Amino acid sequence: MSTQDGPILIIGTERSGSNLLRLVLDAHARIAVPHPPHFMRYLSGIPYDGDVDAMVGDAMRLLRHHIHPWPHVIDRAAVTGAAGTSLFGVVSAIYDQYRVAEGAARWGCKSTFMVEHVDEVLAELPDARFLWLVRDPRDVAASAKRAVFGHCHPYRMALRWTAEQDLARAALERWGPEVVHLVRYEDLVSEPDREIRAICDFIGEAFEPAMLAHHLGDHARVTASLSASWRTAGDPITTARIGAHRRGLSERERRQVESVTAPAMETLRYPFDGASPAEPAPGPLRVALGGFAVRMAVEARSLCTDRNHFRRWRRDVTVRRLRRRAKPGRAPVPAGESR
Repeated sequence: MSTQDGPILIIGTERSGSNLLRLVLDAHARIAVPHPPHFMRYLSGIPYDGDVDAMVGDAMRLLRHHIHPWPHVIDRAAVTGAAGTSLFGVVSAIYDQYRVAEGAARWGCKSTFMVEHVDEVLAELPDARFLWLVRDPRDVAASAKRAVFGHCHPYRMALRWTAEQDLARAALERWGPEVVHLVRYEDLVSEPDREIRAICDFIGEAFEPAMLAHHLGDHARVTASLSASWRTAGDPITTARIGAHRRGLSERERRQVESVTAPAMETLRYPFDGASPAEPAPGPLRVALGGFAVRMAVEARSLCTDRNHFRRWRRDVTVRRLRRRAKPGRAPVPAGESR
């Protein structure tokens, strides 16, 4: 695989426009970016001890119960034969098989949780490139309140956003702008032609006009049809969701988010209320009860509107079973915290 054909990974925090960026990249004739089963997110805590067959088996089980089914059948024996001895080697072999089925030259991954695995990816595939996608954390928190994926409580989402931006910034500082490229959601939707051309320059691809009309493709249509949380995947690029927190967060929630995220917001050029850093943190019980109440409302809405609602439940059951083999002392990832 040449440098130009290395994979492209979107990193950062969920609810930041990663489906939009995935579909923009997928609209390029040379790039294939399926919706991710979040292999590394769910499997990296399991002590495989180099057992490739076990890693492949668990990855294939996740893929079989994926909430956004892939249009191609992945051959388990071929994955086993192509995979290295690491978990990401297995993941790479699965994605590469998808790439071949799509007739593309390179693959991409939009699992933003890969921000935790940048070094592992580069150890396996030194030619990988990362798009650090960042969005105003208040809008991220507002989006998460209505989504079936991620933390529903804005304060918890703010903590995640801060931690993941810190990881992405560290990756940029360690590997440099030739490997990690910062993309601000607000810039992407405000100046899509300019920003997508800059992304193409970074990944070494020629710009294609189809990237500006991602919503017209079959993959966008399918994604939008599966879940209310993905409905905007079928829309053209728009600035309508900039500032969504003004409608989606209360004043107290906004201050709580800013109290956690202010330092990173300043670095990333997001203005905030100077008084917010003094906002006291909500108590754990308030966060737990508030998050639970919102989650129940979101689940009820999903039951009525989402075509993949029961697939998501089956996926979560599968993940819980796999986690029983997690390393002792490693906190498991709560089910449902992915898109």
